Amino acid sequence: MLQKRIDDQPTISRQMVREAQDILHRHLKRVGLKQTGQRDAILRAFLETRDHLSTDELHRVVQKKDARIGYTTVYRTLKLLAECGLASEVAFQDGIARYEHQYNRRSHHHMVCTECGSSVEFFSPEVGQLEQEIGSKYRYLTTRHTFQIYGVCEDCRKKNRG
Repeated sequence: MLQKRIDDQPTISRQMVREAQDILHRHLKRVGLKQTGQRDAILRAFLETRDHLSTDELHRVVQKKDARIGYTTVYRTLKLLAECGLASEVAFQDGIARYEHQYNRRSHHHMVCTECGSSVEFFSPEVGQLEQEIGSKYRYLTTRHTFQIYGVCEDCRKKNRG
């Protein structure tokens, strides 16, 4: 089972939700799409969760709040959130695309167990520094990166020994 995210802030405030909605609304306007109550509801549900969510999982969360919101709307809204930087896709070893919110979060990384699928998030300023150095070397203005380490967690190693 995937572990919950670690965040600098334990909860997301109403003000932060409004700011994230503003980002989404500006993006929708840029790409010629309408802002809707359903998209806002999906964004709120997404920001309030502490999990790495697949489209199916987010759809189940959203359905509890508004049963009229369909799977396709959730799928398309997640893609819009990723386009405007509010979400990022995280690929773990199980092949299921999951998303985590990026609004007001500092850069972090994942360590993933290849046997049970558990994950740990960690912070490393050195990886951020490396991103900047590599960007500079190749004349890129870097905006983000993903970094994942795969291995076998302590619990799985203990099970395999016994």
